[in-house]
Amino acid sequence: MNRTLFPFALSILAGAVLAANAAAATPGNDPAALGQIRAAALKSDWAYERLADMTDLIGPRLSGSAGAAAAVTQVAEAMRKIGAKVTLQPVKVPHWVRGAESAELTEYAGRPAGLSQKVVLTALGGSGATPAAGLTAQVIVVHDFDELKARAAEVKGRIVLFDVPFDQQMADHGQAGQAYGQGVQYRGGGTRMAAQMGAAAALVRSVGGADYRLPHTGASGLQDGARIPAAAVSTEDSMLMARLAKRGPVTMHLTLTPQTLPDADSFNVIADLPGTDKADEIVIVSGHLDSWDLATGANDDGAGVVSAMAVIDTLKKLDFRPRRTIRLIAWMNEENGGRGAQAYLEANKADAGKHFAAIENDEGSGRVFGMRTSVPFESMKQFAPLRAALAPMGAGALQRTDVLGTGDLHGLEAAGVPSFAPLIDESTYFNYHHTPADTLDKVKPEDLRRHVAVMATTTWFLANMEQPVGRTVVPAR
Repeated sequence: MNRTLFPFALSILAGAVLAANAAAATPGNDPAALGQIRAAALKSDWAYERLADMTDLIGPRLSGSAGAAAAVTQVAEAMRKIGAKVTLQPVKVPHWVRGAESAELTEYAGRPAGLSQKVVLTALGGSGATPAAGLTAQVIVVHDFDELKARAAEVKGRIVLFDVPFDQQMADHGQAGQAYGQGVQYRGGGTRMAAQMGAAAALVRSVGGADYRLPHTGASGLQDGARIPAAAVSTEDSMLMARLAKRGPVTMHLTLTPQTLPDADSFNVIADLPGTDKADEIVIVSGHLDSWDLATGANDDGAGVVSAMAVIDTLKKLDFRPRRTIRLIAWMNEENGGRGAQAYLEANKADAGKHFAAIENDEGSGRVFGMRTSVPFESMKQFAPLRAALAPMGAGALQRTDVLGTGDLHGLEAAGVPSFAPLIDESTYFNYHHTPADTLDKVKPEDLRRHVAVMATTTWFLANMEQPVGRTVVPAR
């Protein structure tokens, strides 16, 4: 080396070391650092580009499918490319495959001779199959569990339809999750009850809004030994059958030929951004990688996965080094089994105390207003700097609940890990949820950037907090 340049080289090296140390030591509540993260995320379309890769190049990603396997590879490669430490955690997942699905009303009071009416439906995950040529049976329309019990003598050998409307008005006023819960109980509990009572098949009115004769699939909850054919029918066709049933008996010819195959090998994708002085403590940021098979799962949950991935991308580009390890998890099998979450919990049960906090984004890509959390009440005041950092983008809300209960995090939350989820406008989420319409065009790039900004800022804040936030206490049921 030229000796005249040696002092200059030393100064550059010293400056680089100081910069690296400064990045590593930046406290989570530093307003400048939080502002930098927010601003960087709001300028980047890295997450949207990854979502386009996932939805346009792969498509649907139901557990056990070729699409799910391709998504594991794609996400792992993307995270390796930005320098994260990637691990693939093996998971055995259900492998259910959709077959032919059709239905028509062949008999009803006042039917003109020679006519029948097509019913738009789609099999529910885990559904059993009809004979290849289908089955023909009378339809019994009920509106709740009590009515089904009251008509128990009529059920055996017949098709039960739960005609329960989705409360869109509730969804429009910030209670979409509650509206969904009210309807989805019939998709799981209703199909099982019908099977136990000897029904030939079970149908549910689609759980969701935007009534454009669009069926919404989802898990049926049926198990081996009691897998009757089960399907979701469009809102319009459910209402039609309810009206016809008031005129007299209604008969349907139903064909569903799905298969339940042996469990398949799959993986959770885990990517770590190692911490500095608290590297053994972990902050999870996550979304689920699998989707239903009717569409490309852009909202459920492609947007959640890529926004979680972009947290690490944002921090890497800023050269921000967290005190605690930030762990991306792209969960496998949230939709029809939760096996990925179970596998992670089992592998980390002894180290649950080392998990400082966990975030999951799994409620669509709508406008985000802040975060929901299950941190202890007395810890809420610690988040004032985070709320202040997110306020300029209109996302400073922090809503607390005793139990968040978010998809893949419920086991960790029960083990005491404080959980977080973005606070999102879900008023239109269930228009597309579990339907053929859940595609990339439904995701607004500007909203996705906001998701990344909220999640990255929150993750950095958690990863660098001086004081612990305490453990979550899940009330006994």
